[in-house]
Amino acid sequence: MNAAQPPPLADFLAAARRFLADRYPAAPRAERETFVWGQGSDEVRVFQEPDPVDEAELLPQIRAWRASLWEAGYGWISGPTEFGGAGLPPSYQRAFEQLTRSFDVPGDSSLTIGLGMIAPTIVRHGTEEQKHRYLPALFRGDMIACQLFSEPGAGSDLASISTRARRDGDGWRITGQKVWTSGAHLSDVGEIICKTADGPRHQNLTAFLVDMHAPGVTVRPLRQMTGGAAFNEVFLDDVYVPDTDRLDEEGHGWQVALTTLTYERGAMGHSAFGGAGILSTDRLIALTRHFGADTDPVVRRAFGELVTHLRVARYTQQVMAARRVNGPELALSKLALSANMFRLGEYVSRVLGPRVIADSGEWGTFAWTSVLLGAPGYRLGGGTDEVLKNLIAQRVLNLPRPR
Repeated sequence: MNAAQPPPLADFLAAARRFLADRYPAAPRAERETFVWGQGSDEVRVFQEPDPVDEAELLPQIRAWRASLWEAGYGWISGPTEFGGAGLPPSYQRAFEQLTRSFDVPGDSSLTIGLGMIAPTIVRHGTEEQKHRYLPALFRGDMIACQLFSEPGAGSDLASISTRARRDGDGWRITGQKVWTSGAHLSDVGEIICKTADGPRHQNLTAFLVDMHAPGVTVRPLRQMTGGAAFNEVFLDDVYVPDTDRLDEEGHGWQVALTTLTYERGAMGHSAFGGAGILSTDRLIALTRHFGADTDPVVRRAFGELVTHLRVARYTQQVMAARRVNGPELALSKLALSANMFRLGEYVSRVLGPRVIADSGEWGTFAWTSVLLGAPGYRLGGGTDEVLKNLIAQRVLNLPRPR
């Protein structure tokens, strides 16, 4: 495929459809048609909390799916050709992802952090050797990656981390603890930020790519109040990392972290506008009508306000995608998502009342408890709301810093 003269999008999608149809059945009708109350599963979750057995069984299928995409040229459609990508415009990537929803494919659930956050960071900050070593492996599904940033004493104030990396010959020895790490139990490599000097804040941090199977790495699940364990804590005890796995220059870890966090906020914000799943307006309409709240003027007003916020978030996301925004402005998407999750919880609680806290077995009621308990986490993950508002004020609006 030639990036300078890409094939017509219609031809590209026709070939992609043939590729998918030859290998995967059509998606179940329930996934392709309008939401119908009472049909299918009523599960609604903020964070994916798969059963460990199911997750282990699905992982080989995901790897095989990615390998087949890579061999056919669909593994990294918008990626540079020198690293195995197809070199096509991002619009082709988005169109292909939309097309896959019509087929019952394994998907990329275990790879979203690696493909959406770690790989783009390597593209921007990695050496040529690192790009050739890691990027094809990540997009082919040979390697799964996680992000090792937050610590028990350093969440929003990432610059205050205490995990240390000290020089040891041609490498480094890392000791410390990281928390809230999604997918660490499945990962082969982790992007980690460490303190490498006692110098000024933001200038004493360095980023590395650490082997998650190396001696001294211990991963433990973190149980949430939802009952699931979508996150992990990771202990590093004198873990050796060669200097060839250092990302960017020594002392440039803060810049690397900002790059990753920018991609994280953009990825989180993609679901801020609704359309499927828990933010689906079809689901909310059916919920409201089923419980007879659609004639209540207070509920109708609350519904209108919620949908308005969802639509504004959607249009904002579309504008940023069209303009290829890839900077601090992406924090707007993540802020919209956390705010919309809060509004969603309030609205559902208003409609369901006590049904949302009592497991009566009634379809579409108690299942929402997972959302009510999980939604507050969005105000923290990817940067707290307060941090992101300061980011927008200072780096987008150029407002002065508080004194």
